[in-house]
Amino acid sequence: MTFTAFALIILAGLIHACWNIVAKKAGGDSRFAFFTSVIMMVVWAPLGWYLGRDAVPLWGAVEWGFVAASGLLHVAYFVILLRGYRVADLTVVYPLARGSGPLLSSLVAITLLGEQISALGALGIVGVVGGVFLIAGGPGLLRAAHDPAARARVHKGMAYGVLTGAFIASYTVVDGYAVKFLLMSPILVDYMGNFVRVGLLAPVVLRDLPMARTLWLAQWRFALAVAVVSPVAYVLVLYAMQQAPLSHVAPAREVSMLFAALIGGHLLGEGDRVARIFGALCIAAGVTALALG
Repeated sequence: MTFTAFALIILAGLIHACWNIVAKKAGGDSRFAFFTSVIMMVVWAPLGWYLGRDAVPLWGAVEWGFVAASGLLHVAYFVILLRGYRVADLTVVYPLARGSGPLLSSLVAITLLGEQISALGALGIVGVVGGVFLIAGGPGLLRAAHDPAARARVHKGMAYGVLTGAFIASYTVVDGYAVKFLLMSPILVDYMGNFVRVGLLAPVVLRDLPMARTLWLAQWRFALAVAVVSPVAYVLVLYAMQQAPLSHVAPAREVSMLFAALIGGHLLGEGDRVARIFGALCIAAGVTALALG
C-alpha cells in the first residue's frame, strides 16, 4: 500500500467516524437517508456536472450497469441494517457488519480478482476484524448468549449483521472494480449512484408526506452535515482503491472504528474501556500491517 493510499484511508476513517456521530444524533430511518441523498444531489451538483460533462456521455452499458448496481447495493445495505436494528441489538449487528464486510471483500478480491496478499497483510486483516469485535464488546456478547431470550436475539443480530456485511462487501467490490479496472471517476461513481438511491428511497417518503415533513423539519440540519461530509470519506476510499489492492483497502477502512472507540470511551464515557482500547490497538496494528504488507 502506498503512503498516499494509507493517508487517504486514515483521513477517510476520521471523517467517517465524525459523520456517523452526526447521523446517530439525528436518530433517523430510511427517510433520513432520502433527505441526505437529495441534499447530496444538490450540494455536489456543480462538481458532478464539471466532472461528468465530458466523461458521462462516453459511458456505455457496462459503466451505467455498475452505477445502477452500486446505488442498489448501497440502499439494500442501509435497509437491511435498519431492519437488523429493529429486531436485534446494535452492539451485535453493527460489529458483525463492519467486521464481516471487509473480510468478505478481501476474500473476493483475492479469490476472484486475482489480488495477492502477504502473510503480514493477512495478519493485518485478522487484527482489524478482531479489533472491531472487541470495540463492540465481544466478550459481553458471548455472556449474553447464555440466556434463552437473549440468545435468540443474538442469533437474529448475527444473521442480520452478516447479511449487512455481505452487502458492504458487495458494494465495495462493485465500486472498487469500477474505479480500478473500468477507470471510472470515484466522484462520479458515488454521485451518479446517488440518483439511484434517491429513486429507490422516494416511495418511502411519498407514502406519508405529512410525517416526512415533520421529520424534515427536525432532521434537515443533520442531513445537511452528513450530505456534505460523508461523500468525501467514501470518495477518498475509492481513490485509495485505485492505488492499492482492494484486499488491503477494505479492512483498513475500519480504522474509523478506532476513532469511534476513542471518542466513545473518552468523551462520551461509554463502558468496556479496556476492551475498546485493546480493540483500537488491534485495529491500529492491523492497519499498519496492511500498509506494510
